[in-house]
Amino acid sequence: MKKLLLAAAALLTLTACTEDDAKIATANLSKAADNFEINRRVVFYNGITDSYMLTVEGLCSMDLNSSGTAFNVICKVGPKEYKRHTLVLSDNTSAFVEQMDAATVSAYHYRVTFKPQSILPDIDFRGDAGELTTNTSEAMQ
Repeated sequence: MKKLLLAAAALLTLTACTEDDAKIATANLSKAADNFEINRRVVFYNGITDSYMLTVEGLCSMDLNSSGTAFNVICKVGPKEYKRHTLVLSDNTSAFVEQMDAATVSAYHYRVTFKPQSILPDIDFRGDAGELTTNTSEAMQ
């Protein structure tokens, strides 16, 4: 059992040594952007009309949906305020992202974010409290 654990630890150590600096730095830049720490400019562009459709600047994160047809940009505009912009990609529309300022990230260690507040969700109650105390099945009989 000890030999198996030592072999697994050695394999993990050797695997971690093959990571390129750029790959680790890119992952850390993406993590910083997803935490709204990176100032970016996102431009939605129409290739047929040769014009910008929308430009978004600020502390923004973005993602591409699983089918690659929609590009979402989520920006932090206040302490608890966010805006989301979505571009549906097609033959003539595209988006490009510019990082406005340099960011300090590690090229040696992956950044991990642990957020214990996300374990328990915020629950919104929608409904009428009166309906909770009334048995509708008895009222209909």
